[in-house]
Parts: sequence; structure tokens; C-alpha cells
Amino acid sequence: MVFIGNDASFPDPDTAIAYLRRVLPVPSPDTDEAWRMTWSRVVASGCGTGYAPIAPGTVASAIALLIGAVVLHIVPTALPFLAALAAFAGLWSVAAARVENDPGWVVIDEYAGQWLAMCGLTRATVPGLIAAFLIFRLLDITKPGPIAWADRQKTPAGIMADDIIAGAIAAGILWAVRSQWPAVLE
Repeated sequence: MVFIGNDASFPDPDTAIAYLRRVLPVPSPDTDEAWRMTWSRVVASGCGTGYAPIAPGTVASAIALLIGAVVLHIVPTALPFLAALAAFAGLWSVAAARVENDPGWVVIDEYAGQWLAMCGLTRATVPGLIAAFLIFRLLDITKPGPIAWADRQKTPAGIMADDIIAGAIAAGILWAVRSQWPAVLE
């Protein structure tokens, strides 16, 4: 039985529920799991940037740098909150998508780390942005000390932690350079 508009005959409840599930986005156990997997993968992949065919981590870091530069220019104090938001969204998305072993398409950690690295800058300048990008990528690729330890942890927290630690170290380096030689990053 089809239920359309002013149809005088009312269908049985099962038919009505089936119709509403087809027409309206009503969550159900099946669609809820599919929705969670879809959105968690969108977030974990940095809105799809993780599917770049070459160097997805570098592509994601570059896009994060551009977004971060705009935020740093408009509202510099928002950058740490943006990094924290990316970190928490990353923890959720990696866990919800049941990601294991930090696959290349998971780049939300690059966004969080790059934005955290940029927290070592006071404003968006070309030399400062280049330095933030290069230092963060160097630390993320070479993985010295605690970054390597975090990278070996194959949990959602470990997947996020290596880039967050790299971003924090990069921010510290940028802060130290800015403190000693302010003109270098201007």
C-alpha cells in the first residue's frame, strides 16, 4: 500500500515506518553504523585530502597550513582551539572508523599537528609559515625520540600523538627562534 498525502486509507504501522525510513533520514541501527563509518572516514581523511595520490600527509599539512594562515591572520588566538578541535575530532574519527596501524589516508593528525606547530608564530608571514611547515614535516617524517615512541602505539591516541608531539616540538622551536632572532620569521 502506498501512503501519499491525503490518502484516506491509513497503512498498517510496519508499512508506515518502512515508508518513513525510506523518505526521512530516520536513524536505525544499520544506517547509524553506516553514518558513523562514513563521517568518521571523512573526518579522519581530512575531508578527503588523505586520498591524494602522492604524499597525502604533505598535501594535508599544506592545506592545513593555508587554513591556519587565514585563522592566524584573522584571529590568532583561535589557532590553539582549532588544533585541539582537530585532535579531539581525530581521536573520535580514528576510533569510530576502526583504523589500525596509521594508514596513509588518515591525515586529521597532520591537521592537528600543523596547526599546533603554527602556534609558535605570532602572525602569518611567508618565512614563518614556510618554517612552520618545513620543521613540522621534518619532525613528522624523521620521527625523532618521543615522536617515534608515539608512532609505535597503534591505538587511536598513538595515531594522533606522533603528529601532535611533532607539532608541539615545532611550535617550541619556532618560539625559540622568534625569541632569539625576531626578524628571522617576520
